[in-house]
Amino acid sequence: MSLRCHLLLCLAAVSAFAMSPPHMWTKLILTHHWPNTFCSIESCHHPNISYWTLHGFWPDKGNLCNASWHFNSSEIEDLLPDMERSWPDLLKPASSGFWKYEWYKHGTCAAKAPALNSQHKYFGKALELYHKVDLDSMLRKFDIIPSANYYKLSQIEGVIENFYGVTPKIQCVHPAENTDVQVLGQIEICFSPDFSLLDCEKEISSAGASAFSVCDPDVLVYYPPL
Repeated sequence: MSLRCHLLLCLAAVSAFAMSPPHMWTKLILTHHWPNTFCSIESCHHPNISYWTLHGFWPDKGNLCNASWHFNSSEIEDLLPDMERSWPDLLKPASSGFWKYEWYKHGTCAAKAPALNSQHKYFGKALELYHKVDLDSMLRKFDIIPSANYYKLSQIEGVIENFYGVTPKIQCVHPAENTDVQVLGQIEICFSPDFSLLDCEKEISSAGASAFSVCDPDVLVYYPPL
């Protein structure tokens, strides 16, 4: 290869690298949590909620991508009624601190995609997908409901896979000493950058810190009622 060709290839590679956003993600994780389980391990200050709520909308790569991009609730003012219902702060319901945290940690990274490059686009798309997935109604439709009875993990996973056509990531609070069941806590549904449904990976992800971890397929699951 001539020196000129080699230089041209190097320049092309540098240009391609320059055009690629740093930490560009390849998957979005729409994370739901079951408030009753969350509030059993945290000190909640929120009325009992009997439906799955949003925990977050996380790209699979990058955290805290732009500390100078400050959260401004006035930019999502029209979304606030839906945010308060669908994405509530279970710890401090009168505060916007939860949404501020989610924006700083995850939204500023998701915003590397043009379709999510504002606070309104980011939170609005998360709410749109949350309602489109409608996890709570889907589980109830197939008789996966909060109950004193226990489920096999395969029952819950099978219903989700059959309905959406993709593999979820289901997380639990694992059995405490002298107990033989795990408690259903969190369900992740994944999307590609064009917002098509995608299989989730079951290994531990750094996208969002959580007290939950992947459910054990060999341990019964408790889906706690209010």
